[in-house]
Amino acid sequence: MKRVLVKSVHGAFGYVMEHYYPFGMEKESAEEGSLTDTYAVISIQDSHTNGFGFQFAENQFCKGVLTLYFDDIAKDVEGAVLFNDDMADSIIEFIEQYRKSVDTLLIHCYAGQSRSRAVGAFAVEMLGGDNSRYFEEGTPNMYIYDVLESAWLRKQLCL
Repeated sequence: MKRVLVKSVHGAFGYVMEHYYPFGMEKESAEEGSLTDTYAVISIQDSHTNGFGFQFAENQFCKGVLTLYFDDIAKDVEGAVLFNDDMADSIIEFIEQYRKSVDTLLIHCYAGQSRSRAVGAFAVEMLGGDNSRYFEEGTPNMYIYDVLESAWLRKQLCL
């Protein structure tokens, strides 16, 4: 992976659509600046609405999709889904699976500010990068980040 992108649901949709071109217009689209990088998506969707009404799918550019349903909370709240160890393990496995085979890891939640920012900060750290900008430029959900860190540490201790 060359980069990790954190977006809102609208920004993620826009990014994906920049890779689209009508049938027979691949050359023209490339000349107009359409993106041609490969990517994998971590799609964080709200549980209380059963998602946003669409899901990303694999195609010639999108090599993998992990869709998780959890809410932007830091403790149990009746009717909401709290991020957990199984979800953290899924994210770690997904990043490991695609770290060498895609150019971009695209992570989104509804606003692109809390849940996806926490996952993005963790992904950058896991990949050996400097994640400080995620904390300086916004407010990641620290509960999610801490659960991911704990899961990663457990995994490292088992190796």
